[in-house]
Amino acid sequence: MTRRKTEHFHITKLKRTFNRETSTFTFNIQYETAAKTQTQRTREVAEAFGLGTDNQQKFTILDNTNLKIQQGDIVLVTGDSGSGKSVLLKAIKHDLGDEAADTRDLTINPTEPIIETVGENTTEALELLSKVGLNDAFLFLRSYQQLSDGQKHRYQIARLAESGKKWWLLDEFCSVLDRDTAKIVSFNLQRLARERGVTVVAATTHEDLTADLAPNVQVHKRFGKEITVNYVPNAGIAECSLVKEMHIEKATHADYKQLSQFHYRSGRCAAPRNIFALKRAGELCGIIIYAYPTPFCFGRSQVWKGTLNQLMREVSVVSRVVVHPKYRGIGLGAKLVAETLALAGTPFVEAVAVMARYNPFFEKAGMERVMESKPNTHLSAALKRLELLGFDAGLLANASYCREKILTVGKEAVADVLEELSRKGGIARKAIIALPTTFPTHEAFMTKLTEQNEEDLAKALRKLSFLTQPKIYLFWKKPEKPENC
Repeated sequence: MTRRKTEHFHITKLKRTFNRETSTFTFNIQYETAAKTQTQRTREVAEAFGLGTDNQQKFTILDNTNLKIQQGDIVLVTGDSGSGKSVLLKAIKHDLGDEAADTRDLTINPTEPIIETVGENTTEALELLSKVGLNDAFLFLRSYQQLSDGQKHRYQIARLAESGKKWWLLDEFCSVLDRDTAKIVSFNLQRLARERGVTVVAATTHEDLTADLAPNVQVHKRFGKEITVNYVPNAGIAECSLVKEMHIEKATHADYKQLSQFHYRSGRCAAPRNIFALKRAGELCGIIIYAYPTPFCFGRSQVWKGTLNQLMREVSVVSRVVVHPKYRGIGLGAKLVAETLALAGTPFVEAVAVMARYNPFFEKAGMERVMESKPNTHLSAALKRLELLGFDAGLLANASYCREKILTVGKEAVADVLEELSRKGGIARKAIIALPTTFPTHEAFMTKLTEQNEEDLAKALRKLSFLTQPKIYLFWKKPEKPENC
């Protein structure tokens, strides 16, 4: 017969204090353990090793340990599993109370698109998700359960950031991530926390995050009561350690095709003038394409004037900037632009970008933000007509959705909308349907329109949706060489 014991784990000493005047935590934690039950095997073990089954073993985790943490510090707690890291975080959390946000306490809806779960509005959501490296148009529409482990860590940091709390606690930090992703997440975390003056306490078994987390306080917890605390004044880091391993080199269209799937626009782009890749050893991390400019572009007249021939000779346009999802959030977009502007082949470079409204990497790279596009009345009217036909304007970028709706409402109804747009807004003709001439007439547009099938019209509506998006126009001028004195 088994005789049950009422006690198998008992904290015998628990004292923690937080002195707010000195920003110092003091911890004393000790516990006892004993076998929960007496069985034939526990009795045999006790007999073999000369133990009593009622004997309790005492363990001291923290013995009068002082830990000074200033507001805005980044604290990294390392140590083996079972050494007491989680106990330390729980003690800190208990003393802070409502002042701390803990990743383990986050309430997450696993099925709702993440764009719906952060920020007060779309703009706030896009800015916050971009700051943690979730700046992919496709990712915005995914749910939490559809994210990878690395993306889930980034999302959790975004949720901490919007909590408004001045202390962020992260146990088992990056424990399940590959080491490259862990370093990127660490860099993102410390950068966002330092921007906001937030204190971070992160615990992990891994010893390779120090360079990218750049902690002000380094705590190493060993088994028993042994603990080492090092303070690093003025800690900080300008770039992720992985960036130091990357370089720019000339690339080909084949390189772009490898990453084109990660761009929210179609894989096809304008004829390139120059292509450059960002590589880490043999790994393709990012790509930038410089192309020839279109004859008309909003904002250009504010900073450049000349003939069409001059335009083609003097101006390049940034057609694509694509960073591999693994490496997003560590400034590679700005690096790609900054290190290739002077290599584009022209004294002037322009860019028109939707994401520039939320992620100013072009400006960080040295380009000037000139203006934001205003809604085009003709394009807006075309969208309203499509909505009256039953189209959801928010889904026009999805060609499959457009094709299904066209099959329902009929090609003629959609063609009528595009015909009116061509008559009133001729500038959109070539942008919506591919035409051979630079300045196509309405008649040429209509001739081409009659040849379009459902698939072609779906692509035209997709292009129409891009034209209606608010965009930022940016410009760069090659610095003049100083005259010799």
